[in-house]
Amino acid sequence: MKAAQIKRYSKAIQIHLNSLPMPEIGPSDVLVKVQAAAVNPLDQLILTGSIRVIQDYPMPLTLGNECAGIVERTGADVTRFKAGDKVYACLPLAKIGAFAEYVAIDQHALAFVPEDCDFLTASAIPLTGLTAYQAFTEELEAKPGQTVLITGGSGSFGEMAVPIAKALGLRVIVTGNERAKAHLLSIGADRYIDYRKENYWEVLSEVDHVIDAIGAKEFAHELSVLKKGGRLLSLRTAPNKLYAERNGFSFFKKWLLAAVGAPYDRKARKQGKEYRFMFVRADGEQLEKVTRMVEEKHIRPRISPQVFHLEQTGEAIRFLSQGHPDGKVVIRL
Repeated sequence: MKAAQIKRYSKAIQIHLNSLPMPEIGPSDVLVKVQAAAVNPLDQLILTGSIRVIQDYPMPLTLGNECAGIVERTGADVTRFKAGDKVYACLPLAKIGAFAEYVAIDQHALAFVPEDCDFLTASAIPLTGLTAYQAFTEELEAKPGQTVLITGGSGSFGEMAVPIAKALGLRVIVTGNERAKAHLLSIGADRYIDYRKENYWEVLSEVDHVIDAIGAKEFAHELSVLKKGGRLLSLRTAPNKLYAERNGFSFFKKWLLAAVGAPYDRKARKQGKEYRFMFVRADGEQLEKVTRMVEEKHIRPRISPQVFHLEQTGEAIRFLSQGHPDGKVVIRL
């Protein structure tokens, strides 16, 4: 089979299309023939080695964190899925590899593709859908009626996070570029702030929770609009001690991440607020809940008109990293 791989961590996007043996499957694995795989900022973080303190990989490495496809065969302990089923998944961070013709996925990460959803669209749902669901329900523990601000929410994360927030009974405010304003409002955002025309920290206050999709440069502003006792959850800034503890990391990693996140923890505590950091976790049971929301609310993430093929994986990652594509970047197999 063909797979898009890197030979080493590098800031240069150097992808090699290699021929590999078919993946071997264990008793709990499902072999999936990939039909489409979505490209995410996480792919670039992985190939540059930016997250190796959290997850280091042996080389060569097949990239790709989410996909949709057809079950080819199943392991001995798999009872829910069978050959021919249409499935999708966000792959476990320790066992990625969606940019390939076939991938072996643990059954507990899989869910059935939403009804009336093509493979290209389905492949764009799992990672951002699970990120949003885990952010709202686990990290923020947001309650119906509360307000969540998503900074930098005009991209693919916001497109899934907004309708999921509304399905959970939350009020959601998004900051982003003008181009995405009409679309985000049309899918449920209660308020949209164009960052080029208005500073959100000058017009907002006492927000229950904040999700940061921008990074460290916005930390002080995000903290300033958060109410006392609220949580600021970052997808970009820095992992911290709590993140390390909750993920069962080694003593060294706990010490290292505690040091990295300490400045943000201190600043938040000083104001009576809490700082958190997260990476998405593969979870088929939660993905089923996301699937039901997608079906009931007819959520359909936009797909970039420029669709790539497996041999163009490097171009797809560059396309995502160099600008603001009009929809999720997807590789069609």
